[in-house]
Formats: sequence, structure tokens, C-alpha cells
Amino acid sequence: MTVSVVLFTSDLRLHDHPPLRAALDSADRVVPLFVQDDGVAAAGFDAPNRRAFLADCLADLDAQLRDRGGRLVVRSGDAVGQVCKVAAEAGARDVHIAAGVSGYAQRRETRLREALEQDGRRLHVHDAVITALPPGAVTPAGSDHFAVFTPYFRRWSAERLRDPLGAPRVVRVPDGIGSDALPSRRGISGIPEALATGGESEGRRRLTAWKRSQLAHYEERHDDLAADATSRLSPHLHFGTLSPAEVVQRARTDGGPGAEAFVRQICWRDFHHQVLAARPAASRADYRTRHDRWRSGRQAEEETQAWKDGRTGYPMVDAAMRQLRHEGWMHNRGRLLVASFLTKTLYVDWRVGARHFLDLLVDGDIANNQLNWQWTAGTGTDTRPHRVLNPVVQGKRFDPDGTYVRRWVPELEGITGKAVHEPWKLSGSERSRLDYPEPLIDLNDGLARFKRARGRD
Repeated sequence: MTVSVVLFTSDLRLHDHPPLRAALDSADRVVPLFVQDDGVAAAGFDAPNRRAFLADCLADLDAQLRDRGGRLVVRSGDAVGQVCKVAAEAGARDVHIAAGVSGYAQRRETRLREALEQDGRRLHVHDAVITALPPGAVTPAGSDHFAVFTPYFRRWSAERLRDPLGAPRVVRVPDGIGSDALPSRRGISGIPEALATGGESEGRRRLTAWKRSQLAHYEERHDDLAADATSRLSPHLHFGTLSPAEVVQRARTDGGPGAEAFVRQICWRDFHHQVLAARPAASRADYRTRHDRWRSGRQAEEETQAWKDGRTGYPMVDAAMRQLRHEGWMHNRGRLLVASFLTKTLYVDWRVGARHFLDLLVDGDIANNQLNWQWTAGTGTDTRPHRVLNPVVQGKRFDPDGTYVRRWVPELEGITGKAVHEPWKLSGSERSRLDYPEPLIDLNDGLARFKRARGRD
């Protein structure tokens, strides 16, 4: 009897899983393995919201495997050591894994290959399945990656994506392979009640329902904050409970006029992953330095805490930050706005904001989080690195009647229309009744300081 191990990482699904298919095709028995990696926790990436979502994903993956005659094996500890241990217990000669993108994932693959080879076993690294098109599949002349989105999008759009694979009908697992207990979100402290549910079954249900009811209107409604008309599929794409290649295929099939606008957002994910795969240091260092001397000290720390607490005095910023704390998720327009406010209006290091997002976001992803923060801070791939988003203008444009703001900032309930975005302009008696702070900083003063810092007076 031949045995292979398939290591699940950020691809917690049975549909469209090439490493699983390869393992099943090449062996009589397969060990589906997930390792709760100590290295991930040591890097500070094991945040409660993502841990809870992950627990849902693993429970669903195990249930689906059991429906097919198999089960999920869960181990904890050093990923390399645990994979080698399981392979030895099962008598497996081959281990299959999808390629990672981050520097940590790339180093882990190298260590795993070397350790398995010392035991006379082989590691098969398949193309990344966390993206629709693998990083490095398209490159510009003279470079290993695209540094500007638009030409990448043109090349990406011209490529034929691989045909998604169906889920296997049967998965036979060898007897006698021990497993840790499945983790559960029960007992994880500090997670919000509104945190999304994880798992492939939930992801596929959400994709089907959203495609049916919202996708056709995506282009005109995706920036409408009050409508909440985005797909909210980002946690499922991050954990790989949905295949980006399949999402693109299904969107383009009778997706209506909103399909290509939505597919463009999937391409943005791929773009950031191919940047990080080529430049892993961009997770912590400026992709394009502007030689910023970010503010620090007591005042900057107090202003940053007000930003985290949703008490900046700018309703759009505060609403988005409170949504993040309440749901572990934030509308993309809100993400751009609050990141611009922190890095350009308050002139605080983008890494401070990126860390806070990773502490709370259920879809917190090194590639998308860090590189979107850099894009907004002007140290990344944005071709207009000095642009500053005005929270008042943005609010009036994308939440014109203040519905989104009042949803998350109840102190402003009763203020109607666009006035909700400038409460400091209310009459004295109206203003005195509000339990809401004055603005941390005048926007013009923040803009002037940023221009001086970037040498653009």
C-alpha cells in the first residue's frame, strides 16, 4: 500500500485543490494534515479572530473528509518536525503542498524539503492556490514581477486560468495516525459576536447567494458604504476555503455587468501576492522608500490610540475603526480612508496601522494587508504616492446621507444628511449635546505637515 501526505496550509477546502488531487492520484491512501504551526504564533500572526475562523474551517474540512470516508489529522508544534513525524508514522514517501508566498512560507518549504530528503522522502510543491494565477506566471521584460497594477491586470486578463478541479468523491486515510483534537472557537476570548463563520461550506454558500443577488450591481455599489454590497468573501479567500480561480470562473459565468469590476478586485489580490513573492521583505520594509521620519512620542501615541478607538472626531474614520473592532472586518473604502488618515494626516508609520489591522482582521493577510497599507502610505506600488484622502469629502461621496456613520457612531444619531460628516459645524446648543470628540487635528494642518515631511511644499 502506498501512502502520501497532503499538507493543508492556506487552502482549507476540497474543491479545486491540486495538491490533494495529485496525492490521491499517486497513492492508495492519503493523510490530510494540518499543523497548528508554532512559527505562525511566534510571529504574532495567531490573532483570536483568525484563530476562531480557522477553527470553523478545520471543523468543516474534517466533516467533509468524513463524508468521503476520510478525516483530517491535526498536529501542533513545529510544522517541519510534525510533517516529518506524520510521514514516518504513515510510511509515506511523498508529501504534497501548495507553494507559499510569504518569506516565512518560502523558508518553511526549504526546511521541509531538506528534512524530508534526509529521511529519503520527497516534497512536491505545487503552484500556489491562494491566487487565481500563480505568482511569477506573468512577468514584465527585465523584472521578476510587475510593480504597477494596470499593466499586470492587462497581462493577467489575457491569461487563461486553469480549470478548477471538482472535490474528490472518496478519500481513504490509513489507520493508526493519531490526531490532536480539532480546535474550537468556544473558549477563545475577545472575539466579537459578529465575527463571520468560517469553512468551505459557508464560503460556497455565501458565494452562491452573493452572486445571485449582488454581483450584477457590484460596479455601481461596491463603494456604497451604507449598502454593504461587497461580497465579504475576503476571509474565505485568505484561508483558502474558496478557490480564487473558481471564484473568477463563476463570476464571469452569467455574472452580468458587475462581473469584471469584481474580477478586477481578485486581480488586485494576485498582484499583491506576486509582489510579495518576489520581494518578501516588503512585509516589513518600504517597497519604495520616501525617507519618511514618521512621528513618534507621546502625542503621536495618544493620537494613534484615538484612531484605534474610533475617537478621532472624524465620523467616517471613527465609523470604520469601530466596524473593525465589532466585526473583525472593514469595508475596503473604509480601509483606504483610515490608512490614509493615520499615515498622511497624522503622519504615523504604516507599520503601526498594519499591525493593528493584523490584530483584528479575520482576513488579515500579509500580502494584502501590508502592501495595501504601503500603497496608501505612498511607500508601495501607488503611482500617486502623495495622494491624501479627505475623510469629509469621502464621507459625503460614499455615505451621503450618513447611514453608515450613524450605524457605527450612535453618538451622532439624529444628525441628518451630510451634516453628520462635519459635526463640529453644528450650532453651539446642538454640539454641546453630543458625546463626541473634537477633531484630533485640522485637516489642512495635517496636509501641510505631510507635504513638508515629503518635501512637497
